[in-house]
Amino acid sequence: MIIYTVGGAVRDQLLQLPLADRDYVVVGATPEEMLAAGYTPVGKDFPVFLHPQTHAEYALARTERKTAPGYRGFVFHTDAKVTLEEDLIRRDLTINAMAQDESGAITDPFGGQRDLQLKVFRHVSEAFVEDPVRILRLARFAARFNEFTVAPETNALMQRMVAAGEVDALVPERVWQELARGLMEQTPSRMFAVLRDCGALARILPELDALWGVPQPEKHHPEIDTGVHVMMVIDYAARQDFSLPVRVAALLHDLGKGTTPPAEWPRHFGHEARSERLVARVCERLKIPNDCRDLALMTARDHGNVGRAFEMRADTLVKLFERCDGLRKPQRFVDMLRAAECDHRGRTGFEDRPFPQAAYLESALHAAMAINAGQIAAQCGGDPKKIPIAIHAARVAAVQILIDAQAS
Repeated sequence: MIIYTVGGAVRDQLLQLPLADRDYVVVGATPEEMLAAGYTPVGKDFPVFLHPQTHAEYALARTERKTAPGYRGFVFHTDAKVTLEEDLIRRDLTINAMAQDESGAITDPFGGQRDLQLKVFRHVSEAFVEDPVRILRLARFAARFNEFTVAPETNALMQRMVAAGEVDALVPERVWQELARGLMEQTPSRMFAVLRDCGALARILPELDALWGVPQPEKHHPEIDTGVHVMMVIDYAARQDFSLPVRVAALLHDLGKGTTPPAEWPRHFGHEARSERLVARVCERLKIPNDCRDLALMTARDHGNVGRAFEMRADTLVKLFERCDGLRKPQRFVDMLRAAECDHRGRTGFEDRPFPQAAYLESALHAAMAINAGQIAAQCGGDPKKIPIAIHAARVAAVQILIDAQAS
């Protein structure tokens, strides 16, 4: 029995990056021998065991055979005779197909160290085509290791996979899982660049793919192209270390511009309402969690109103708060302001420009929240028709005081 550390732990150690976790492969052992050594079996598809002391996962070296479309269509084979190289050759990228034994010696049969130096993502073998999740994983790695490029032969292989319909076999939950992880990396735009280059983005997120080549008014968007703008927006959100819901809202906020008739370019009248409908469709299709969906819908609908905050009357501002349920969920409203800030600064030359609308709207929200709704209800004698009208009027009056104070 020989135990190796494999995959990302070896890669990150060579890159001198912090190690999040370790994966282990055991060569030359049977399940019975693992049980006799005190390991606890887990996993349904192939033998994985928990270490008796550390509870880390140890997988027996295995081979696999494709039996059906998609990422679930595999049959795994484990045997004490399966070699380390046979196990490594089934892995996705050369930089993830290295192993290190307990003495520190590295086994690198496919040139992973070379590709780390070259900063290249390269598939290990033709087996890459058998698992469409690998396209998403590679794209996610590009968001993390933003200086790496995709080997031309690997990009060609992914294009073949897309053309063969392999990407269409991905289940929505897995697509969302990989996209969400990539959005939380340091340069999310690189993930979408990789997906576009191989044609996968048009299959898994066509509403987003449609934004490239759609122009916007140069006065407000010097970068012009809507797709380029959205990538700048999500990278700004990443630099600010914003939460996943804010990053999802930043990604999806302008989907409606992809449906503007070319005759109306570069203007996009009514794109907010179209964006809201498209966001709802995307979130339903990809099974996006409610917190991300709700913020994305709100941002798509009202990010333009946030930008126009100083032009709004007190009554309009209070209606914005009520429509967004900001009075009950103020943190979510603040998150929308963050997404709107990303939209503002995700433009060429706007990266460091002030965005006072966010602080202004947050102050106005707090002013509206400060009114004593219970006291007002009592003054209305409990009349259910009068109470909401009186509370709204009191909130408007409180916001008006703030507006007048800032104007003086």
